[in-house]
Amino acid sequence: MKGKKYFYPSGKYYCQTLFIIVMLAFNLAGNANPILKISRPDNSVPLSSFLYEYIDTGKNVSPFQQPKAEIPFAKTDGKTRIYAQNVKSVWLKFSIENNTDEAWLYLNIPYSNLSVVSLYEVRNDGTFQLVGRQGNGTPATPQSSASPNLYFKLPLQPGEQKEYILHVFSDHPILLPAFVSTTEAFNDALLLQTVIISMYIGVLLIMFLYNLFLFFATKDNNYLLYTVYILFLALAQVTVSGYGYRYLWPQFVEFNRYAIIITSSISAIAGITFAIFFLQTKTYSPKINKVLKALIAIYVLGILASFFGWISAGYFILNYNSLLTVIILLTASVYIARKGLRAAYFYLIAWITPLFSFLVLVLRNINVLPYNTFTAYVFYIGSAIEVALLSMALADKINTLRREKEASQAAALKASLQNEQWVREQNVVLEKKVAERTEELQETNQQLTEAFSELKDAQIQLVEAEKMASLGQLTAGIAHEINNPINFVKSNIKPLQLDFKDIVQVLDEYEKLHTSDPVKSTEQLKYISKLKKDLDLDFLKDEITNLLNGIKEGADRTAEIVRGLRTFSRLDESQIKTVNIHEGIESTLVLLRNSSPDHVKIIFDFKANGNIECFPGKLNQVFMNIVSNAIQAIKSKSSKEPESIVIRTKDVGTNEVEIRIKDSGPGMSPEVKQKIFDPFFTTKDVGEGTGLGLAIVFKIIQEHSGRIDVISALEEGAEFIITLHHIVPEKPAV
Repeated sequence: MKGKKYFYPSGKYYCQTLFIIVMLAFNLAGNANPILKISRPDNSVPLSSFLYEYIDTGKNVSPFQQPKAEIPFAKTDGKTRIYAQNVKSVWLKFSIENNTDEAWLYLNIPYSNLSVVSLYEVRNDGTFQLVGRQGNGTPATPQSSASPNLYFKLPLQPGEQKEYILHVFSDHPILLPAFVSTTEAFNDALLLQTVIISMYIGVLLIMFLYNLFLFFATKDNNYLLYTVYILFLALAQVTVSGYGYRYLWPQFVEFNRYAIIITSSISAIAGITFAIFFLQTKTYSPKINKVLKALIAIYVLGILASFFGWISAGYFILNYNSLLTVIILLTASVYIARKGLRAAYFYLIAWITPLFSFLVLVLRNINVLPYNTFTAYVFYIGSAIEVALLSMALADKINTLRREKEASQAAALKASLQNEQWVREQNVVLEKKVAERTEELQETNQQLTEAFSELKDAQIQLVEAEKMASLGQLTAGIAHEINNPINFVKSNIKPLQLDFKDIVQVLDEYEKLHTSDPVKSTEQLKYISKLKKDLDLDFLKDEITNLLNGIKEGADRTAEIVRGLRTFSRLDESQIKTVNIHEGIESTLVLLRNSSPDHVKIIFDFKANGNIECFPGKLNQVFMNIVSNAIQAIKSKSSKEPESIVIRTKDVGTNEVEIRIKDSGPGMSPEVKQKIFDPFFTTKDVGEGTGLGLAIVFKIIQEHSGRIDVISALEEGAEFIITLHHIVPEKPAV
């Protein structure tokens, strides 16, 4: 038609239109809810690209909270969900369509360190039905024990589509690698994980036994520390992989709150401790040694933080302190290797791979790297390589020690040959010196023999002097004690003779009556009566009776002293006899009565059964020496105040008697008390004592298998405690 203009689209126009259509299609696709579709029997699809999420920041979030229809879900970025450490509750929504011939699908979460994971099915009427609940904060069930991972069995008929809501509540950092799989794919993934973990644990077990054997063979603590490190490393990885909770402590749910922090921290502490000894940081770098010890302290702080409920702080310390540990251990190995330690080169080579894998693991846990198959299993591979290489490094240490030993043996052999030549030369000189020295020793031995003989003679003389001194003291006491009653008898004899003469005179007058005539008898009787009156015959009778009684008392006193002397000396009893020690003590006091001052009171407190087996004469000598020393100690006070000597006895146990002799003397200093039983030790002036009295006492008590102790202090007197047996265990020789 004329006058009309038609528009013919150009190529540029078509391109612009196509671009707009494509953008609209993408926009429409982005606004639609993506649906995860499973179409092949071996299909396993990551869930991360099909998720809508809502992070619940409420203060009173419950792990068993029911989902609500008004939850404001938002589309995710399609990456594996790794949340900040302060996030504890997350809601996730997704849809699944089953395009396979199977009636079941699996939601597999290959990360077991989540407290409570609840899966709900969204029904057509808008209600929610719980499909299942798992997590290491829930009790173990037969279903959960079938796999270390968290998984849910999804009933989906072929061609059916369902919508689900997943609620994750965890005290631990939330990592959510999730896959929807068919039965075959699920079993293949589980088998792969089991094979990798089993191989890893097998390698650690072999290295553990190998290094433990080397420790017992070499007694090198490096091997022991390394086996401890391997043990805790295995425990930490078993815990992280979920096998610990599933199979080792399924009934201890609460322990899972701290398990990863504790096992991983202890594993790191064991590794640092091994590095300190293996790299000899204390010698080669004291500063690095202090830094490594500080890292151990930080790990301990993380463990304590988790115990006090600060789980997030514990994970923060574990992750970042582990990253710092990796850097410092690498730096330390390089620095010490440059200083010439051969072991540091092996340590550096052995740790390059595991430190890289550990760095990947830490970066994954702090959300720098994504969660995938590589980041999931790289640490197991690196750790296994590290364990093997470090075992080789320790084995090289054996080679180093062998080379050092061979070099040392060669040097020792050379030195031995030189020493042998020197010894041969010296033997000639030594033989000459030995001959000279032998001659000198023989002369010295002869001199010592003579000196010993002289000393023995002197000792015998001193012992005899001590006996003579005791005998002199005893004799003086006996003489004084017997002299008193004898004088009393002697003084009574003269009056008795005079009285007897008067009575004889009266009797003679009576005798004359028989020969006189009766006339003189009367006068004689008058004379006799006058004589009796002059002589006071009744007085004479009383006086004679009193004199005879006095003589009898003197005789009895003398007999008592003689009897006491006999009891004291027991000269007729040189063998062990059963005697009463109370009689021996009393006889000793009878003989010492003269030497005891008037102001000293002797107090007896006998409560024991005094009959014991002993050498009576020797035991009385013990009592005499101790009591005599007590009297002399009291006399040395130069005071007339009342003093006392208390003698007590009591039974101890079933076969012992205890004798305590306590005086109120000046006492002894600790130095004197320590030496009183030493022969020849005395505190008396020269010439007043030999120093053998208490030494003899000590020997006599030993002969009786007894004990003697002393309690004394200055100004508090002294107390001797003698313990003897009622029946001597072994009959001592005289």
